[in-house]
Amino acid sequence: MGIIVLSFGVVKMERVALLRNQLSAKAENTNKKAAEGTLTIVDNRTGKKYDVKIQDNLIKATDIGKIVGGDGEPLRSYDPGYMNTVCCTSRISYIDGDNGILEYRGYPIEQLAEKSSFLEVSFLLIYGELPSANELEYFTKRVMSHTFLHTDAGGMMKAFRYNAHPMGMFISTLAAISTFHPEANPALSGQTIYKSISVRNKQIHRLLGIVPTIAANAYRHREGRSYNKPDASKGYVENFLFMLDRLAEHKYKPHPRLVRALEILFILHAEHELNCSTAAARHLSSSGVDVYTTMAGAASALYGPLHGGANEAVLRMLMEIGDVKNIPAFIEGVKNKKALLFGFGHRIYKSYDPRAKIVKSLADEVFSIVGREPMIEVAMELEKIALSDPYFIERKLYPNVDFYTGIIYRAMGFPTDMFPLLFTIPRMAGWIAHWNEFLDDPENKIVRPRQHYVGSPRREYTPISERTEHNFNLSSPMTAKQRRRLAGTGAEKA
Repeated sequence: MGIIVLSFGVVKMERVALLRNQLSAKAENTNKKAAEGTLTIVDNRTGKKYDVKIQDNLIKATDIGKIVGGDGEPLRSYDPGYMNTVCCTSRISYIDGDNGILEYRGYPIEQLAEKSSFLEVSFLLIYGELPSANELEYFTKRVMSHTFLHTDAGGMMKAFRYNAHPMGMFISTLAAISTFHPEANPALSGQTIYKSISVRNKQIHRLLGIVPTIAANAYRHREGRSYNKPDASKGYVENFLFMLDRLAEHKYKPHPRLVRALEILFILHAEHELNCSTAAARHLSSSGVDVYTTMAGAASALYGPLHGGANEAVLRMLMEIGDVKNIPAFIEGVKNKKALLFGFGHRIYKSYDPRAKIVKSLADEVFSIVGREPMIEVAMELEKIALSDPYFIERKLYPNVDFYTGIIYRAMGFPTDMFPLLFTIPRMAGWIAHWNEFLDDPENKIVRPRQHYVGSPRREYTPISERTEHNFNLSSPMTAKQRRRLAGTGAEKA
């Protein structure tokens, strides 16, 4: 087997933009540096030497493809899970995982959570700058004017089973919304439809407007209650809580401090670089599919328990621990691989997640209004023990944003199956920002990764009479009701 020898010939180190000259001035101001020079690759299979350009500490995968082996096949990089792959240039958010830094368009998340509103942050993520007073007023009015859901879409939601999962209802409804707007569908109105900024803005206003309404309807559906119409005179988050909780009151108003607490949580969850669902949004956008289908696909990715269901997993873990006195035994179980620890560690953060600090500080504010959630005692003691234990320190396992979020949602009375939806509503702003950015990036093409094929070599078709039995497991579960029916005479056996 051949060996590839790598050596770095760094010409110079200088202060540059994070990703070529396409990044914001913030990257320069924060003194982020990247290497510029060449990477020398010696392919010992052929003896050939290649000089690959390094730009902003990146090399192009297509340059690796210029290295050809003796069999004439180009060299490929293999990276399951994209552990070390950069697939786009973005200006939207910046994460320094080693130092626990998260910035939206250069603004620290701590400042935005303290001083901003969700719609202001949405504007920032999508358009790149904080809005002026006039811009924010116009943007807010346009978004809130689109909070009403088409009656046919509302009727469709009522057709779901009484116990349908809120995320299943949300994803299905959002995908169906694309059929209400054929004029905004590239497959029906032309592939260049989104080149119009005004057309894009219309979809942005619609999406941000209807998402809380769909989510509130899904919640009310599970509660067996009629859907509330939105109140466009209220704030974005206040209107969401209004649609959730209003019964027969004519002047119902959610508690302002709970509104603010949820708004902060929305700000913290609005964007987080190229996570699974955001990458899915970009992937789908590359095909030219309409934005509603794209966002439904992103929400589907977030529905997964390894992504949007993480804070639910934290809550279930704390409930299984049950009491502070059981934590030492649980910690030992984690160390012995007999128990799973949720809410600690992150693929990006190797220090304390900056969002987790803010969420933890919100807990007492929420508890002072709705009562203290008993699980908080278990959570705080678990964090205390874990942060002082060498096992967790050496592995850089610090609390992430999911650790305390689920406790706050539980204290506010949200059922656990609503947790992913409470993640989805704010993350819509981040997905839209990436969709908008993708459309303007000349480097982006339809996503088409390659595979490493290890299947059967070419073979000829065999008639069914000449085939042998295989050892495949083809069974599927059967209910007692099915077995009872099949026990009868005349029933077709499966």
